[in-house]
Amino acid sequence: MALGNVGDDDGGEGIFADINITPLTDIFLVLLIIFMITQSAIVESAAKVNLPKATQTAQESRGVTITLTADDRIFVNQLPIETPQLLGTLQDLLADDERKLVILQGDESALLGRVVALMDIAKRAGAQAISIAAEKRDLPPGG
Repeated sequence: MALGNVGDDDGGEGIFADINITPLTDIFLVLLIIFMITQSAIVESAAKVNLPKATQTAQESRGVTITLTADDRIFVNQLPIETPQLLGTLQDLLADDERKLVILQGDESALLGRVVALMDIAKRAGAQAISIAAEKRDLPPGG
């Protein structure tokens, strides 16, 4: 901020105040970039699963993703959710999805009964197709 004396037409003196906001704008932009980077890192690290391995996999277009972790936590599109709210949440998300596709990502140590229960909830919510996510495994030589 700069202060200085400025003469008026009548010969009196006044104070002139000027604020340069350019450095302040630069600081805000840097903070915004830092926030965006840390937010994406937090969202991506929310649900870590070890997907089962399969030799035949296909790329599936985007759908509603249900993730079941090894410690039995459920995430819908990377957001944590409790089992009682799962049906309503899936109904809301599938209402906007024309393909009504649910992609199930389960940790390879997840219990089969829990996975089947999630598939049943997805079907009751209106899913017309369910894909199970797997990590591609290469065939060993000669196999």
